[in-house]
Amino acid sequence: MAGHIPEDKITEIRQAVDIVDVIAESVLLKKSGKNFSGLCPFHSEKTPSFTVSPDKQIFHCFGCGAGGNVFSFVMKRDGVGFADAVRNLAARAGVAIPERPLSSRAVRQSSEQSTLFELNRLAADYFRQTLLHQSAGKPALDYLARRGLTRQSIEQFELGYAPKGWDHLLGYMARKKFSAGVLEKAGLVIPRRGGGGHYDRFRDRIIFPIHDEVARVVGFGGRVMDDSTPKYLNSPETLVYTKRRVLYGLNRAKDACRSAGSVFIVEGYLDLIALHQHGIPHAVATLGTALTAEQIRLLTRYAGRMVLVYDSDEAGIRSARRCIDLFWKEHVDFRRDDVFREERADTRILVLPEGHDPDSFLNAQGVDAFRRLAQSAPGVITFVMNQAVLHHGLSTEGKIRVVAELQPYLAAINDTVARALYVKQLAERIRLEESVILDRLKTHAAPMTAPGPGVPVSGASVSQPVAADERFEQRIIAMMLQFPEILPEIVKNGITDFFLYAHLKSAGETILRHRLRSPDQLPELLARIEEGTLKQTLVALAMSDENWTRKGCRAFLRRFVESRQKQVDGRSMQAAIEAAEREHNEAEVMRLLSEKQKLAVRREKQKMSALREK
Repeated sequence: MAGHIPEDKITEIRQAVDIVDVIAESVLLKKSGKNFSGLCPFHSEKTPSFTVSPDKQIFHCFGCGAGGNVFSFVMKRDGVGFADAVRNLAARAGVAIPERPLSSRAVRQSSEQSTLFELNRLAADYFRQTLLHQSAGKPALDYLARRGLTRQSIEQFELGYAPKGWDHLLGYMARKKFSAGVLEKAGLVIPRRGGGGHYDRFRDRIIFPIHDEVARVVGFGGRVMDDSTPKYLNSPETLVYTKRRVLYGLNRAKDACRSAGSVFIVEGYLDLIALHQHGIPHAVATLGTALTAEQIRLLTRYAGRMVLVYDSDEAGIRSARRCIDLFWKEHVDFRRDDVFREERADTRILVLPEGHDPDSFLNAQGVDAFRRLAQSAPGVITFVMNQAVLHHGLSTEGKIRVVAELQPYLAAINDTVARALYVKQLAERIRLEESVILDRLKTHAAPMTAPGPGVPVSGASVSQPVAADERFEQRIIAMMLQFPEILPEIVKNGITDFFLYAHLKSAGETILRHRLRSPDQLPELLARIEEGTLKQTLVALAMSDENWTRKGCRAFLRRFVESRQKQVDGRSMQAAIEAAEREHNEAEVMRLLSEKQKLAVRREKQKMSALREK
């Protein structure tokens, strides 16, 4: 079930609409062989890299990595969830959806949510009216003017003012027939100690209404106008407000993000409004907290490039490092700079000059200076490198620590060219031979507990020709998608157990778990998978065209297993030889070398025998 929509209806809707017709409403498509191509609607490009397959009923952009079935396209295009995308397409196809009756608990929750949305809307109107049309709001208006906000920005972002006093909002809502209990559930009032009534949460503060993606008010932020603490006070989490899932300003920024293909991410309300006011509408804010995994996934619906903007003080740098760690854990492929544009999420870290936040910098230096800084903002590895050098210095001990800090990032880069360039960059920066850094990566590669795309699973050596290994595994996943008749043999021989790459191993296990029986079922498989790296991997490999036969599949799988076994045997043998050499045991070295030669001869005989069997 998905949003109370039966699975058979989801299948009926998918079969009733043609993905080419749906996408053609937004993208100018041209016939290209069996497929259609056009300019990707999800990132800026001049050369078409967006492909739609009418046979497979899927799409994929080879530039930004977006892909999936027709539901995935509508979700990303319209910024809606899966259930809403299904309903939109059902209406288009004229398919009636029999909604499952809600439980009494779900009915109560839905009713309570509606009440909270209504309360928040009324509160936002009250705060706005107080700011704009009452004498109590004049000091707040004057403060915002001093901060450089225009009347237009104030009205666009629906800013307000909570007056001094303990119960102004409480009394206003009482006249609207709302009880203090329901106001407490909305986070608008706080119970007095000892149970003697309630009082307003926000008092003598500028109010920033917080909207969700579809512009409903879900909470509030309040800022003081002096040196009082806390400077900012936010709504608590409620039935309609989960802080980690909301980004301030996204309701206004999402279309601009999609158009620009990028998004600026700042930390504060005023910083966000300053960017919009200076003609940078593709910007959001994280409500003063670190960026969360849910927010990252939300932003990937709208933008392929993310620029995180931080102050240069210690707190700003700490925030940047926390965000980097989060991106790493969430498998967002941010690990390359501009020259490697095939990545799915190009993430930059923009640290502003000392003494500036986005608001003050824009007001002092202007938008052109900000854009120049953003253009030159380093990618994540370069940022980590710069910070490591600043923190540890370039003494002998400092260089050792710098290399150790960069080691997991460099080891995880699958692209051999990218890794070589970063190693060269690091070597030049700390004045160390590249070979020394490469040896460190080869002999002391740190295990990756949560490897992302292109990252070998724990225990795989980064000195292997990983690009070739990954291509081997990619072709097997493509085989599984395009010739699912081979899946029983994949299971019988434990093929996925030999995989070195975690994201491909996960893709293979997902296909097996869903028991794909025909390529025609691919859209149904994709419908069950959430947006993210796994779906992108499956779509990209499904788009390839190769004429598989059972005989060809078996031969390819046999070569794959032999190759993996050879790698394992070879690494074990080489490790034993190196250990004997360190112990200066010449007799053991000679014995092992002889055994290695015999092993090679046996493999060659097995290979010739296999060829004769064919």
